[in-house]
Amino acid sequence: MTAISETDLSNNAWSIGQIVSLCTADMARVDACIHESLQSDVVLINQIAHYIVSSGGKRLRPMLLTLCAHACGYHGDDHIPLATIIEFIHTATLLHDDVVDESELRRGQQSAHAVWGNAASVLVGDFLYSRSFQIMVGLDSMRIMEVLAETTNTIAEGEVQQLLNMGDPEVDQQRYMQVIESKTAKLFEAACRLAAIISQQSKKTEAALAVYGLRLGSAFQIADDVLDYTGDVSTMGKNAGDDLAEGKPTLPLIIARQRSTSEEQIVLDDAIRNGGTNDLSAVLTIIEKTNALEAAMDSARSQATKAGLAIQTLPDSRWRAALEQLALYSVNRNH
Repeated sequence: MTAISETDLSNNAWSIGQIVSLCTADMARVDACIHESLQSDVVLINQIAHYIVSSGGKRLRPMLLTLCAHACGYHGDDHIPLATIIEFIHTATLLHDDVVDESELRRGQQSAHAVWGNAASVLVGDFLYSRSFQIMVGLDSMRIMEVLAETTNTIAEGEVQQLLNMGDPEVDQQRYMQVIESKTAKLFEAACRLAAIISQQSKKTEAALAVYGLRLGSAFQIADDVLDYTGDVSTMGKNAGDDLAEGKPTLPLIIARQRSTSEEQIVLDDAIRNGGTNDLSAVLTIIEKTNALEAAMDSARSQATKAGLAIQTLPDSRWRAALEQLALYSVNRNH
């Protein structure tokens, strides 16, 4: 099977539902492991953790790990606790992000910090991190622990770097990519790499899957940043313009600033420095005039293409086809 191209999308594309259906049995086991591992004697931990993990997320990262494991011919059971770890780490970052960003909505409902407050959200995020490492120890693999320790450290660095970038109109595309590769794409990379490790694949295959995950995660994040300016609360689960309100210089803003006049740059710079959505209409006008959204999506599509190319050395299978289609889905969605 050759790599699936954009041209094939209209004729041969799978829906996300078809991709998910391949993992139905595995994801049922992952969900059971998640709920079993969330149990705590502290009632508030149970309430907040169950609230956020049951709030309608796609479980994309654990699903990615299971797809990669099957694409590598894996027949064991370690992918289930590993997928649970990946979801816990992701959920912990969401809890912390919503506190830092002061986000009121997450996946279309009130964020945990809006319901229970900042302190409880941060501490339950810490609980999920520590529970992840408890599960990890049970797998008794220094290689797995090495990958996940590096991953969580890189994510933390990315979160701090994003904090430093907020309100800074001088952020360029290189700094933006450093943040999304560290903060978002790194966990995608880890999920794919871990699938290769438990499948005892060669270093070459492990590296190829890591590239796939990193590029896929980057494509997803860039597309999300575009959707922040085009989506609505019913599809995105958050308010349009939230990134601007938080003073985040994401790729659409960076490109628009590069292509705008000096007068337009003043408008964008003020909007980034001050946050809020008072200037949203003016910013959207500049973004449209500079064709920044399409340029950002071109960057996302480039990342998705690199992801698809990275896995062409895997054996031809429905699992590899699903991974290829997931790369296409990352840049052809409305939420």
